[in-house]
Amino acid sequence: MRPLLCLLLCAASPLYPQQADLPQRKPETLLMMPEPKAMRTAFSIIPAGAKQTVLTPYREASQATGGLEAYGQESLARLGFGTETFLERAKTAADKRLLQLRPDLVKGADGKIAYAVYRGESPLFATLLIAPSLPKIFEDLFGREIWVALPDRHALYVFPARPDLIEEFHEDLAERYAEDAFAASCEVFALKVGAEPTVVATFAPRE
Repeated sequence: MRPLLCLLLCAASPLYPQQADLPQRKPETLLMMPEPKAMRTAFSIIPAGAKQTVLTPYREASQATGGLEAYGQESLARLGFGTETFLERAKTAADKRLLQLRPDLVKGADGKIAYAVYRGESPLFATLLIAPSLPKIFEDLFGREIWVALPDRHALYVFPARPDLIEEFHEDLAERYAEDAFAASCEVFALKVGAEPTVVATFAPRE
């Protein structure tokens, strides 16, 4: 059993039961999807420090089917604003989704909270990366800086800013990234209140 999965099944905090999917809502039209740079479009944005990840404007084709599609030139033009404005509006939309969710808080062997995870069937969890409130939510628990990993679209892991934790879960995160058809990022992002996500590490599969 994978280490992260084992911890989720065996040590999730009773205060935060297994996360359900996002509540019923209208299809999202303002999504900044983290994805491998090989998937980039003309409208993708490169996050600070990123070598393997881009943020691409997406929308839900249908919430019922879970279909997502990247914006093309014509569909983005119909919105009436450019990529930078799209990003700012996508941050607001991500914050609204984030504030409807509770993470699982996962304990380590010492009984303390080791990390948190937002995870479910919805393909929108990785888009929470840009939510401005995310570092504020975990400030009391993990400090002013958090590190975030999102190996696929269905999960977002929140860690204290500790390289040893990333090393501990390196293989598990790398496997999730490599095996998922909808991989998001093999890079780790540092988040602080008021600052843009910045890449500080990677869990790319080792040669």
